[in-house]
Amino acid sequence: MSTYTFRWDVVWSNLPFLLSGLKGTLAISAATLVLAMLGGLVLVSLDLSKWRLVRSISITFGELVRNTPILIQLLWYYYVLPISFGIDIPAMFAAILGLSIYSSAFIGEVYRAGIQGVPKGHVEAAKVLGLSKLQTFTRIVLPQAFWASLPPLASNFVMLIKYSSLASVLSVPEITRRATELSSATFRPLEIFTAVAVVYFIICWPLTLTIRWLERRTMRLRK
Repeated sequence: MSTYTFRWDVVWSNLPFLLSGLKGTLAISAATLVLAMLGGLVLVSLDLSKWRLVRSISITFGELVRNTPILIQLLWYYYVLPISFGIDIPAMFAAILGLSIYSSAFIGEVYRAGIQGVPKGHVEAAKVLGLSKLQTFTRIVLPQAFWASLPPLASNFVMLIKYSSLASVLSVPEITRRATELSSATFRPLEIFTAVAVVYFIICWPLTLTIRWLERRTMRLRK
């Protein structure tokens, strides 16, 4: 019975190559976060529209996105859109587009929960004081909705960092793709993918602690 010999030197000697993919991971995560937050605003605006048709379209779109696998969506944007429209879509663009649309469907729900979670009595009190709808939203609703939405928004950002690894299936040069290439070249998957898991943990764990702190702070502000 053979004994497996660990070769961590393979990781250390190829660390610059692995970390070169980290730039792609962070770039995908940051770009996706910005676009998803903007997309979430668009979706929640449509969800709260006074026109039933607009609400129906928005709700149907959100349900479709949330209830289909993100990996299938990424492959669809990368392979199906070029076939349908005769255009060439770079892998990085397809990854950011797919992740942004997928995340915006969830972030829109976070926004809606935050807005609808504001007590109606606060809104009615603002009307009594003579505030306009815009003033009520910016001074009363938005500040409360912001603090209520902040923890789940931060949690979505952590998920985005982990979801960015799916871009590797499109050959986007992020850290998981680099690890796959290095594993194929060195035949040391245990050491390499363990190292990549540690990198993800180092990035995500502080963010998780920050989310917990935000949740405790939000609870104190509500009391």
